[in-house]
Amino acid sequence: MRPILALTLAALGLAGSAAAQDAAEGRLLFTAHCVACHGPQARGTGPMAEILAIPTPDLTGLKARNGGEFPVWRVVSRIDGRDPLLAHGGEMPIFGGFFERDEEVSLKTAGGQPVMTSRPIADIVAFLESVQE
Repeated sequence: MRPILALTLAALGLAGSAAAQDAAEGRLLFTAHCVACHGPQARGTGPMAEILAIPTPDLTGLKARNGGEFPVWRVVSRIDGRDPLLAHGGEMPIFGGFFERDEEVSLKTAGGQPVMTSRPIADIVAFLESVQE
């Protein structure tokens, strides 16, 4: 989906989080690309976690650590590199452009602000939202 079309759909309320995300696909992507550091349950217990200079966070507590609201913008921006994290070496993950796809989707923050991202990232966000405690 082209950015202009995605923005138009978002403005019309036709492209929200539910329509744009697939948590099952996100789980598969998370398993393939994120488990080494974040662990299979997203608790920061992956086999690489112990050798990283920065502690790997428990991703199941993102909502709890953000006043009860899932931090969509922060999660998306950490994954796509807009908010770089030293442990990720800049863009995260080190998979280069894997998460950059032609199709962009619109997610919404808790405050209703649209966030444009690729479908794979939107799917990972859906998975992470589904594992919040």
